[in-house]
Amino acid sequence: MGFKRAIASLYLAVSRWTLVAEPLPDKVIIVGAPHTSNWDGVFMAVSLWRAGRDFQFLVKDSLAHAPVLGWFIRAIGGVAVERTHPHGMVGEISDRIRSADSYALAITPKGTRSPRPYWKSGFYRIAVETGTPIQFGFIDSRTRTFGWGGSYRLTGDVRADMEVIRAFYADKEGIRPELASTPRLRAEEE
Repeated sequence: MGFKRAIASLYLAVSRWTLVAEPLPDKVIIVGAPHTSNWDGVFMAVSLWRAGRDFQFLVKDSLAHAPVLGWFIRAIGGVAVERTHPHGMVGEISDRIRSADSYALAITPKGTRSPRPYWKSGFYRIAVETGTPIQFGFIDSRTRTFGWGGSYRLTGDVRADMEVIRAFYADKEGIRPELASTPRLRAEEE
């Protein structure tokens, strides 16, 4: 971790962006939003490396298995997800969290950099199933800040929980604001 922390510190020393972070719980799901650029992943890695935390993140299987790049992605914590058949991923990640003393999962529920009407619900289901708190990871191009804000334990009331999430992200602007989406789950409409 010393090498990764040194890379993060070097980046922060020369960057025009500022890291904003609070202490992380031992087990945590870091929600990354607004997800509008490939830089979002770089910022999240820098923030977690600077905090001295190992983490995993979900990435489409084509990237995780690409020559050279795939090796690097897996080496820094990437977990391949076959997006056309993601069955069992929630259970697999939930098992990892339950069996670990410390576990950080960084996840972008929007699932893509393009606008979409709904977030994917995996982060929600994992957090509720395991009782793991979520941390509000963010990028804000207006303030040139990134990192994470407060911790929140989901209640199982999807509408109420998503209102809290929307309130946190309401004033955050991604690197490419035109690609942003309002945090919303399909389950809110059921």
